[in-house]
Amino acid sequence: MEHAVSLKEDETLDPICGGRLRVIQAKRGYRFSVDALLLASFVCLRPDETAADLGTGSGILALILATRPERPFVEALELQPEMVDRARRSAALNGLADRIRVRTGDVRRAVPILAASSFDLVVFNPPYRKPRSGRVNPNPEKAMARHEIAGSLEDFLDAAAKLLREGGRMCAIYPARRAAAMIAGMKARGIEPKRLRMVHSRSGSEGEFLLVEGTRGGGEELDVMPPLFLYGDGRHYSGEMERIMDGLAAVPGSAGEAGPSS
Repeated sequence: MEHAVSLKEDETLDPICGGRLRVIQAKRGYRFSVDALLLASFVCLRPDETAADLGTGSGILALILATRPERPFVEALELQPEMVDRARRSAALNGLADRIRVRTGDVRRAVPILAASSFDLVVFNPPYRKPRSGRVNPNPEKAMARHEIAGSLEDFLDAAAKLLREGGRMCAIYPARRAAAMIAGMKARGIEPKRLRMVHSRSGSEGEFLLVEGTRGGGEELDVMPPLFLYGDGRHYSGEMERIMDGLAAVPGSAGEAGPSS
């Protein structure tokens, strides 16, 4: 059940998933991008799991996961108080305050804010750029979302390794050109890659994003999925991407089971 919510002057209320959800965002601060939707479509869930969303930002990933039929409970962690406030109000607006708890905290000190070894699933969409690579946006929300100012890939992986129970799963999205760092970092922390998918702009182009799932303490078998293409002919989204934008894409591996786990 939706609840009324008041917007501030510098905020917008934006529909997602074909209008089934609405999210509060800053007009000039951080606003979610397509990578969050890609990750949401990739995540496999099992009934009544507990998930941790690290660096939740606007709460977009937590909102989408909490509405899935498996009904997970999502603990969302975010460092910036303004974004915490927006994510909490978005959860209430969409009637999901009982399925999402948004906490203020630094991913580098996720424990004990979140309980160690207690999560079935950890998801994250970390900053992609090194602190001194390229222009750093003067807007602090955008800068922290895009550059590793308050948390590197290693910090997110460290947090995931501490939060996951044995057999728990991690799902993340990361630039394809840094895929080696992601895979090596997961294996170094005992999170074995189990499912992998490359995202390309269109057929024939280089990979842009890596979608990856790993299992804490899992075996070495890896499922490499067919590539996902963002665009079809011309400038139009591909059919699969249109379904992802509408929140209608089938979750790979979710039919009957949630993908390999050992």
